Amino acid sequence: MSEVKIGIIREMKMPPDSRVVLTPAQCAQLQNQYPQLNITVQRSPGRCYTDAEYEAAGVTLVNDMYDREILIGVKEIPISAIVPHRTYLCFSHTHKKQLNNRPLLQAFIEKGVKLVDYELLTDANHNRVIAFGYFAGLVGAHNGLLTWGKRTGKLNLKRVKDYADFAAKKEDYKKISIPPLKIVLTGSGRVASGAKEILDLLRIKQITKEEYLQIDEPTEAVYVQLNTHEIYQHLGGKLFYMDHFVQNPQDYGSVFAPYYRSTDLLINAIYWDPKAPRYFTLDEMAQSDFRIRTIADITCDIGGSVPATLRATTIAEPFMGYDPITQQETEPFQPNSIDIMSIDNLPNELPRDASQAFGEMFIAHVLPELIGEKPGDMIARATICEGGQLGRDFEYLREWVVG
Repeated sequence: MSEVKIGIIREMKMPPDSRVVLTPAQCAQLQNQYPQLNITVQRSPGRCYTDAEYEAAGVTLVNDMYDREILIGVKEIPISAIVPHRTYLCFSHTHKKQLNNRPLLQAFIEKGVKLVDYELLTDANHNRVIAFGYFAGLVGAHNGLLTWGKRTGKLNLKRVKDYADFAAKKEDYKKISIPPLKIVLTGSGRVASGAKEILDLLRIKQITKEEYLQIDEPTEAVYVQLNTHEIYQHLGGKLFYMDHFVQNPQDYGSVFAPYYRSTDLLINAIYWDPKAPRYFTLDEMAQSDFRIRTIADITCDIGGSVPATLRATTIAEPFMGYDPITQQETEPFQPNSIDIMSIDNLPNELPRDASQAFGEMFIAHVLPELIGEKPGDMIARATICEGGQLGRDFEYLREWVVG
């Protein structure tokens, strides 16, 4: 059986990310399990697992990746660091025509790279097999409450990044009491499940839509979870069918107004299609009945379902303010601003927990097909480009890439 050379690349996108695809223990496990697998790790001073930990696990450390066939990382690859004619696995953030990453996709094509995007790796039922979403929810919900606390002065939470791990955070939650407020959590997937776990661990009471809308000033912290069919309705008055919505989101309108009139904190954890309507418009955000003053936009779709998400914030500077009158960014925590937390790499606040879980998914669902142990079509479906051409399912990007 021929040798398969895999390299774990150094994360070089700024702001820095410390997550890894495979932990030291997982690398050691794979090299024992698959004799044909040769894994090296590019030296890095900023990983959540240190070079010394990889070395102690028997993994070879190197300075460059030129002899590797398959290169795996987490975030986008700087154009200057791309090794031509290799297979890359990462979150490229290109398949939605993200304008800031258009040069990156152009470079991958020009350099003959096979680009496999984690976000597009799905099973036969089109469900994603690998993601950091659950950890984004764990951190994002906490950060939403942190933002609300800083705005109101009613709650003082520790930063997630300052906990040793998720277990330490959960232990601390036993001592925290959340003051009265009303929270909307949108979504039902991995991200929302992580966010819901935080709200439940903090003993915030989940109530029904009807109960939520009847309460004006709560006497305790409460939340309602809204799924897609509770946020959108068919413009022609037809019944909501999820399959139809996914294929035709432009045929639907938002019915979120009753919630923005009665919510203190919005935690947005739902996937947004660019053809779908937004929860509310910028003009609605300027109305006197728009009550929301804190938004945790975990999805961080710029100008997406939350149109005031003008940019991604960072772990170092997690908050931005939005002035609904001028429709411009302002300093956070101003009297007339709406405060937004829109960190786009939230799992990096719990990097060791997130990396461990991601590696388990990678080993279970991706690696066998990647190294030829298991036949399948999953990687082909997630290949955005290969050999200087767009992948078979990504011809829709041609005009955008070339243009």
